[in-house]
Formats: sequence, C-alpha cells, structure tokens
Amino acid sequence: MRRRFALVGVFVLALAGCSAPSQPTAAPARDTVVLGLSSEPDTLNPVLGYAPDGGSLIYDGLVRRTPDLRLQPALAETLPEVDGKEVRFTLRRGVTFHDGRQLTSADVAYTYEQVLDPANNSPIRGDYAAIDQVDAPDARTVVFRLKHPYAPILQRATLGIVPAGSDLSGGTPVGTGPYAYVSWTKGDKITLKAHERYWGEAPAIKNLVLAYTSDDNARATRMAAGEFTATELPPKAVARFRNQPGMTVHEAPTADYRGVMFPLDQPVTGDPAIRKALNLAVDRAAMVSAILAGTGSPAFGPIAPGTPWHNPAVTGSATPERAKAVSILEEAGWKAGSEGIRSKDGTAARFTLMYPAGDSLRKELALAVVSDAKQVGIDVRLAGLDWDAIDQRLSKDALIMGWGTPFDPDYTNYELFHSSYAGQGYFNPGHYKNPEVDRLLEEGRRTADADARKKAYDAVQRHLSDDAVWLYLVYLEHTYVVRGAWTGVTAGVEPHEHATGGLLGTVATWKRAS
Repeated sequence: MRRRFALVGVFVLALAGCSAPSQPTAAPARDTVVLGLSSEPDTLNPVLGYAPDGGSLIYDGLVRRTPDLRLQPALAETLPEVDGKEVRFTLRRGVTFHDGRQLTSADVAYTYEQVLDPANNSPIRGDYAAIDQVDAPDARTVVFRLKHPYAPILQRATLGIVPAGSDLSGGTPVGTGPYAYVSWTKGDKITLKAHERYWGEAPAIKNLVLAYTSDDNARATRMAAGEFTATELPPKAVARFRNQPGMTVHEAPTADYRGVMFPLDQPVTGDPAIRKALNLAVDRAAMVSAILAGTGSPAFGPIAPGTPWHNPAVTGSATPERAKAVSILEEAGWKAGSEGIRSKDGTAARFTLMYPAGDSLRKELALAVVSDAKQVGIDVRLAGLDWDAIDQRLSKDALIMGWGTPFDPDYTNYELFHSSYAGQGYFNPGHYKNPEVDRLLEEGRRTADADARKKAYDAVQRHLSDDAVWLYLVYLEHTYVVRGAWTGVTAGVEPHEHATGGLLGTVATWKRAS
C-alpha cells in the first residue's frame, strides 16, 4: 500500500511523501515525454523490492503481462509448463543489458538467489519462499526447484533481472528493459533514455522523465500548465481535463480497493461489534457517486468482483443499514451517552483514523467515514499525516489503506492476513491472527489444484468478512490524463500500483499519432 513496489519505477507503491520539485519543469521537448507520478520508489533494484510484478521500464522479467493480464514470454523464449516442483525456462537469444553485457542464465540465478539470501533482507523475500534453489546448467537454461508445488510461480517470474555480481548497495541501475537509467534527483524525477539495442521493438519516445509529485492538486496544476505529457489523478481532479482540446481522459479497471485498516489490539477498534457496526453504517453508494464521481464500485472484501478468485457470497448493502448497526452496538453493550457518543465500561466509542495528507481521495473517504460513524454513535477523529508519521502509529490508529491485485489471490493477501506477518510494516499492521485463516492461506499457496485453491480463498474471504478485519469501502477505476494524440496508449486491469500493468506503464509502446 505504500512503499514496496515501484512502478516503472515509476508508479510503484510507495505512496511515499515525495516533495514537490524544487523548480518548475519547462514544457517537454517533442522527443521527450514527462509522466507526472504520485509516488516515488525507494529503490530501483528489483532484488530490494523494485517493481517485482513487472511494472519496470528498466528491467525485464522472464515473463511479462499483457494489459488484459495474460502472461507471455519476455526474457524466456516460451512459457514453460508448470507441473510439480521443477520449472525449466529457456532464455531468449540475443538479449543484452544496457551496458552491452549478454544476458545469461547466471544473471537470472543471481537475481533470485539475492532475493532469497536473508543477508540482503529483501522485502519481497517471502513472496519467493517456495523456491528452494535456481540452477543455471548452461547459458540459456534456468531451472527453478521448488520446495512444494506453487501455482503462482509463473506470476512471480515477472521479477526484473539484474546482471550477475551487481552491487546491491547502489550504483547505476542496469537492466535489459526498453529504457536505460540516466539520472535520479531524489524527491523530484528520474530520467531515462531509450535502449536502442532492446530485444523487442525499440521505444519511439527517446527520452522519458518520471516526475514525482505526491500532492494531487499540485499534480493537476502542473498537468494544466503543460509540464506533464500525462499523469495519474483522482476522479474529481481529472474532471477539469474532460472535453478539453488535446487532452484525453482514460479510465482503467482495477482490483485496487480502499478501506479502513483497524488496529485489532486497541480497546475500541479491537471490538468486533464496533467494526461490524461500521461495516453496516457506511454509505458506500454515496462514496462511489460523490467521491469517485461514479468511477468505481462498493467494496466488501480484498478480492475484486470480476476476477476469478472473488467469492460472490461475500457481499453487503451499498447503502447504509444503520438500524442493524445500532442493534449490534446495543447488544454488545455500547450505550449512547448524553452527546450521542456511545461508551462501554467507561470507554468512549472513539478512535483516530489516519490518512496521507496529500491524498485527496483518501481524505474524502475518511471524512465520509467520520460522518457515517457519527450516525450510529461512534466518534472518529481524523489525522492527516505524512507517511513517516503514519509509520509510527500503525499499531495504534486506524488508517485509510489501499491494496489489491488481480494477479493471484496469494499476492498480498498472505502478507496482509497471515499471523506470521503481524506488525511487519504495512503487512498485517492490524495484527490479525486467525489460525484457520493461516491454514487456508498456506493451503492456497502450496497446492496446485485450482479447485482446492478456489475453495481455500473463498473460505478466507468469508472469515475476513465474519471477523470484520477491515472496513472495505470502494474499488477504484484509475483515471489518467494524456496530452496529445498517441497510439499505443492501452488501459488494462490494474493492481493497487498504478504502474504495474497500468496505462502509464505502456509508454514504451506509445507513438505520436501525427
């Protein structure tokens, strides 16, 4: 939800608090495209968690995704069969890194070995825990040997490949991707240039600038001023660009949700009655229509409707059911006081809800939760903070969070809800612990049987709903503005990170229409 993956290096997840650039950027030259992005990556090294889901322009994985989420070979010559505990890849011929070195299987083995090495403390090491070892028996053959059958292994093979022996502590990022690194001004921008020896079609756009501005309004202002060729904006901010000459607004379907993460060890949010009452009290339909301007849908769980792993039995009412909410609170002993705020055993039904201060969408959702909660006697206090401040309060205060992926149910859900991840940053920050959910998540991860996996993840969704672990609010559509006429701008199904598989991530295929 925050700083882990980065987009094209670009849009990763780090919703991090990047500062506005020190000086305005001039209008881009014709051979240069400037993308205005909300979140800056912490690192450009895939081993350390940069764009593991294939959202990098600097690196290629063994496989990649099309905008409609089909897997296709990238550095691998073909998609291998996945059966049992061994997966064998053959590398594509004639692939070179940006520095001219030839790609070999040793580079692939090195990349995955470095991710798995505990000494490197990679934040994505757990995602690859099923891999026992990676062998390189010859220059073009890579063999993954697994500890157990692992259905999502091909999905995990989108990880970018770095040259064998690369220094993980810094230096110039080197990959095989369509763009090569030029420079990085932290808190401002990353500059890339086209990789002219790219194994695929070389990008038509020769110079690419990834400009970071976390504040939605500032990003919209810079877009209007002509500083950006394209940018991501929340639905309301994008409205000013609709029907403007030379501007196109794109909407992309996603598995990206927003919800309230509850700290479960706290006296108020730790009470299931409070959480269940809030699930009934909020007006999700109004959030979709008024805050998302219709570009989204109500959310009731962490796996998006329309994806194969969604459990349709886990649902609810888009409009509030406040009488039921009040009944749950009354039965649990939360009685209304003189000012309308409920209390139980001397504890007021009151908690703090944090949101990142520069994120206008989350702020509006937080305000709506406050208003709806008040209707049933729960007092929610808001705190708009930067991410560094939020980091320090995750176990004590609730937070408007975002996650979601259309790739595989093992993605993020294992880390978000397995007890072994309790308190690990933005993974399971609420300290949820349910042994049956642990068992189901492990079963879903370890079995290759599709029917068994579906049953396991259906049950996970039911438990999360019964326990009201989160207050799921809405699923988003991602909205973008693009200046000028282009071909190759393709909207696909996007995860929480705007970049990975996202519209701006297709920039390597963009060509001017005139």
